[in-house]
Amino acid sequence: MAELTHLDPEGRPQMVDVSAKAVTRRMAVAAGYLELDAPAAEALSRGGGPKGDPWSVARIGAVGGVKRTSDLIPLAHPLAIEAVEVAHHWDPATRRAWLRVSVSCEGRTGIEMEALAGVTVGLLVLYDMLKAVSHGMAVGPARLLRKEGGRRGTVTLPWEGCPWAP
Repeated sequence: MAELTHLDPEGRPQMVDVSAKAVTRRMAVAAGYLELDAPAAEALSRGGGPKGDPWSVARIGAVGGVKRTSDLIPLAHPLAIEAVEVAHHWDPATRRAWLRVSVSCEGRTGIEMEALAGVTVGLLVLYDMLKAVSHGMAVGPARLLRKEGGRRGTVTLPWEGCPWAP
């Protein structure tokens, strides 16, 4: 069984020492969705609500979430992010507004938390953009789809129903 790396021998939280790890290319892709009720779905289908275009603001929010991950997650290392790609997909049949965030850098530690933070913050921004119309929305789930680099190499995690392949 794998051990939790963020605990010291006494069980107290600690930031992992990554100084001995090799610098490698790191990449992670995460996705998630916001489930909308009928009024919010109608507003999104029309291109937005009283606050304007929700997709463009959600995409910017996702980038901000990636960049602020180490401020949000106490034991996450600050990373020099080199690229962030954000994609969105609207599925009117299921009333799910999907976001996908891909992040990459050269570093000593994984970048999965940045991808997940980007998706989650982007979905929260989408909620904020649509809440003037309705609060009948649910955030999540958000999941890691793919990671590359580091000790484990490439890991892919298929998600049935997700509009993107890992």
